[in-house]
Amino acid sequence: MSTVISIKNGSVFQHERLILSDINLEINEGEFVYLIGRSGSGKSSLLKTMYADIPAKSGVFKIAGFNLNDIKRKDIPMLRRKIGIVFQDFQLLYDRNVEQNLSFVLKATGWDDESGISKRIDEVLQLVGLQGKRKSMPHQLSGGEQQSVAIARALLNSPSVILADEPTGNLDPETTNDIMKLIMKIRDNGTTILMATHNYNLILKYPSRVISCANGTITESAK
Repeated sequence: MSTVISIKNGSVFQHERLILSDINLEINEGEFVYLIGRSGSGKSSLLKTMYADIPAKSGVFKIAGFNLNDIKRKDIPMLRRKIGIVFQDFQLLYDRNVEQNLSFVLKATGWDDESGISKRIDEVLQLVGLQGKRKSMPHQLSGGEQQSVAIARALLNSPSVILADEPTGNLDPETTNDIMKLIMKIRDNGTTILMATHNYNLILKYPSRVISCANGTITESAK
């Protein structure tokens, strides 16, 4: 089984301030891993480093075949075709409908065939159970439906890795359960998922490998 995320002796900085150090982590293809820790412990900063929003300055960071230590700015869009990103606050474009939100991402990552774009949008909406919402505006959707659109957006380019930053943080318990079932379905299809959360009930209900972010570093936690 191949390693999809590899960090060796890594440190995470934000504006020259050391956030995390002594990071050693390997995540294999098809794994689902929780990243837990209190607010402010560095979870989001670690994820931002993984998708090259924060530069990897120290140690060796490799993800989805890219070495982040020497990645060129022009190569970051290609990295993000290999990585799907899901945020707590959805980050949809609220002046565009579901179809336009998804089409925007595909065109931004190099798709130019309109029929291919339409077909791919159909495929991801079917996967997340929103086939009938293609023309809906975000404000017409529930929080769970908006997060499902965000997950569909993350899946558009068939990424090898999904980085999810508190994807259920703004959702009620029932909707959280629906989103977790969707995430597990994606995992079962072979996609590697690293999910930051502080909801320990999820770990009890959907047990998996747990990485803990605390005291300025990360450690493997008991399940």
